[in-house]
Amino acid sequence: MLETGLLAFTTLFATIGPIDVAALFAAMTPNATDRQRRSMALKGTLIAGSILVVFAFFGNALLTRLGIGLPAMRTAGGVLLLLIAIDMVFARHSGGSSTTDDETEEAEQKKDISVFPLATPLIAGPGTMGAVILLMAEASGNWQKEAAIIGAVVAIVFLTLLLLLVAGRIQKLLGVTGLNVITRVIGVLLAALAVQFIFDGIESSGLLS
Repeated sequence: MLETGLLAFTTLFATIGPIDVAALFAAMTPNATDRQRRSMALKGTLIAGSILVVFAFFGNALLTRLGIGLPAMRTAGGVLLLLIAIDMVFARHSGGSSTTDDETEEAEQKKDISVFPLATPLIAGPGTMGAVILLMAEASGNWQKEAAIIGAVVAIVFLTLLLLLVAGRIQKLLGVTGLNVITRVIGVLLAALAVQFIFDGIESSGLLS
């Protein structure tokens, strides 16, 4: 159970990138007051957390209805996480874990960015949603592991909220170089985890038997 929780927390930390999200949040709200930032941070994390919990409980059922098996989900999820990991290692931003250029431009014109792009796609992005579904599918039938994953979701969302509340300080403290170093280290770990998901998916598919 503890191992499952740590795996889920590490995976979600890598796909969300709370420190990067905090830095982007600070950059997108330069003219907002402290009260407005707190309001947006709280609203954004609550919405993102709700989205992830919904996907955790109903994502696997949706896949079953669509006729998508667990081996396919493992492989596809591993590929998606690997692409995100590669971008992290090379300090690039992709639509899987951050906003695109068009989305950033649209967000800069809005006063309230709590729903878009903060809640989604910065926190509850496609990579994170896929990771939650994959983790819950792996733990299917074991309520203790499922509870550990939900706990990890709550913990990572709460950590993200705390970092958003001190976003300006983090940006000044770490700078661009510091943020990139942290992102690259986490990216390497996520890449290894993604490859393991791909291996598990191919093995459980029966293609090699």
